[in-house]
Amino acid sequence: MKSSFVSYLAARSDRAKMSPMAQKKKLRLGAFMRPVSIHTAAWRYPGGTPDANFNLKALISYAQTLERGKFDAFFMADHLAVLNMPMEALKRSATVTSFDPLTLLPVLSQHTSHLGLIATASTTFEPAYTIARRFASLDHISDGRAGWNLVTTSNPDAALNFNMDEQMEHGERYARAREFYDVVTGLWDSWADDAFIRDVDSGIYFDPDKLHVLDHKGKYLKVRGPLNIARPVQGWPVMVQAGASDAGRQLAAETAEMVFAAGGPIEAGRAFYADVKGRAAKYGRNPDHIKILPGAFTIIGDSLDEAQEKRLKLDSLVSYDSGIAALSIAVGVDARKFDPDGPLPEIPETNQSKSGRERVVALAKRENLTVRQLAGRLGGYGGLAMMGTPKMIADQMQEWLETEASDGFNVMFPYLPGGLDDFVNKVVPELQRRGIFRTEYEGKTLRENLGLPRPENRFFPAVKRAAE
Repeated sequence: MKSSFVSYLAARSDRAKMSPMAQKKKLRLGAFMRPVSIHTAAWRYPGGTPDANFNLKALISYAQTLERGKFDAFFMADHLAVLNMPMEALKRSATVTSFDPLTLLPVLSQHTSHLGLIATASTTFEPAYTIARRFASLDHISDGRAGWNLVTTSNPDAALNFNMDEQMEHGERYARAREFYDVVTGLWDSWADDAFIRDVDSGIYFDPDKLHVLDHKGKYLKVRGPLNIARPVQGWPVMVQAGASDAGRQLAAETAEMVFAAGGPIEAGRAFYADVKGRAAKYGRNPDHIKILPGAFTIIGDSLDEAQEKRLKLDSLVSYDSGIAALSIAVGVDARKFDPDGPLPEIPETNQSKSGRERVVALAKRENLTVRQLAGRLGGYGGLAMMGTPKMIADQMQEWLETEASDGFNVMFPYLPGGLDDFVNKVVPELQRRGIFRTEYEGKTLRENLGLPRPENRFFPAVKRAAE
C-alpha cells in the first residue's frame, strides 16, 4: 500500500516536469442544488423563482443551463424529515419540502445528455437493496450519468419517520454506512456485464453462470440478492461522500470517488485535501481517483462593490428566527438561550454532525462573531463564499486548484435563475480562457467526464464489456 502512494508522488513529480499546457489541471464543477439555492432567502430575492422547488419547467431549464456551461453534475441534496427547527423559522424556509431526488433526476436525464445526476440517499434509514436498485435504474435511464451521495443523516427527526424513537449514534451510523457500501456495490456486481444473452433462437435470456447471489449477513444488514436489474452502465454509479469528521474522512478515503468538502479558509482546504488523499493512498487507492470539491457560494458582479451589495441585499432578507434556528441545528443545542450580543459559549458534543459543529465554532472564534452575527451568517450561508467580478472568482478557483486545496467546486448559486446564468455566462468563459475548464465534455458518462475508471466486477473480474 505504501508503494502506491510513492508511485502517486512520482507520477505527480513527472507531471510537474511537463510543459505548462500539458500539465495544467482542469477544474471539476458540480452544482449543489436543494434542488435550488442553499441560501435561506434565495426565494425572496428580486427576480428569483419562489416556487422553484416544485417548478419542474424551471428545474429542467436549470439543468440545461448547467449542461450548456459544461458542468460535471447536478448535485441534489435531500431531507428525510421536515427540518427540525422552531415554526417561526420553519415557516420562512423554502427547503421545507422538495421533490424526491430519485424521482426528479430521471426526468432531468431526459432533457440533458451529458450532465451528471447525483442524488443523496441515506444509509441510516433506507434499505440497501432499494438504494442499489434505484441508482442502477438511474444509471441505465441516463446512459451512465448517475452518482450516489452516501450520507448517514444527522437530523434526529428523521428517525421518527422510520420506525425509530431516537437517532443512531454517530459512530454507529458510520459503521453501518461502511457495511452498507459493501452491500450496495456487491449488489451492483450481481450480474456480469455480458450476462444477458437474449438469444431468440435458443430461448436463453441470460447465462446462469454469470449471476452472483450476494447472500450478505453482517452486523447491520442481511441481504440475499441478486439485484433484479443489469449491472449499471458505469459499473457502479459514481460514489460521493460528504462527511468531514474523522469517521467521515475515513469513509471517504475507503469508498468515495468525489468528496463534497466543507468550504472554509484555503489553508484548511489544503489540509483536508492532503489528509483524505493520503489516507486513500494508504489503502492502495489512487488519490487521483478521488475528486475533492468543496462547496463555493458564488456572487458575481461587474465590480466587487456590486457583488457585495448583492450579498448584503440577500442576507437582509434573512430573519433572526431563521438564523438562530440554523445555528441551533449546526451546534446541536437550542441557541435561542444564548445572549444574542455575546460570544458563542462553549458547546458540548452532541449526536449531531460533529464536523458541522466544529466548523461553526471555528468560524465564531476566527472572526470573533457574536451569536447574532453568527446566526445572520448561518441563516443565509456561512461557508466558503467567492464574491466579485468573474476574473476575481476565477482567480480564487485557480488558486485552490493549483495549490492542491481542491480538484474543483460544488458551486452554490445565491438565487435562480440569475445567479446560475451569471456563472455560466461570465465565469465559465473566463475559466475556459485560462485553460483550466473544459470547452467540451470528454465523454458520455459521469465517470468519463470526471476522469474516473470503471470499476471491475468483483465477482466476474475477467469479464469486459463488448464496447471496451
